[in-house]
Amino acid sequence: MDIIIRQYQERDLPVMTTLWNRIVESGDAFPQSEPMAEREASRFFADQTYVGVAEADGTVAGLYILHPNNIGRCGHIANASYAVSPQLRGLGIGRSLVLDSMEQAAKAGFRILQFNAVVTTNTAAIALYESIGFTRVGTIPEGFRSNDGAYEDIIVFYIPLKTGQKRRPS
Repeated sequence: MDIIIRQYQERDLPVMTTLWNRIVESGDAFPQSEPMAEREASRFFADQTYVGVAEADGTVAGLYILHPNNIGRCGHIANASYAVSPQLRGLGIGRSLVLDSMEQAAKAGFRILQFNAVVTTNTAAIALYESIGFTRVGTIPEGFRSNDGAYEDIIVFYIPLKTGQKRRPS
């Protein structure tokens, strides 16, 4: 399988929206609780600093969003979220997306990539982030509410980015 990571295009929106909503509806990873209509998704993706898609054999197989984690004096820290098509997990697409997001974040002038809420049951993501070199900052007890109303712990991760650029305040 040939995987290409590239910036998203308008034509990708239907597949991106479906993929994003599938994860939102599963209720075990993203903080959003409601799926987005394609029009809302179009605005959501357009508002990000960068959106990358993984294209496998001509089909969108995954995506990520990249944006500032905060504003002003903390505006040099990026945040990202990732989605990989369920039937294509375990093939290295997630790793390719994370590595590309780190490169794009550095190009955009971010100095750090931080994940605020990695659910502790998302063991595949945790293993991936740690294998890349992310540092586990700590655990927030009951920081995530799943679809069934149960609360799960979340982990905060970060990694410094290789950049000499200064980021302008947001």
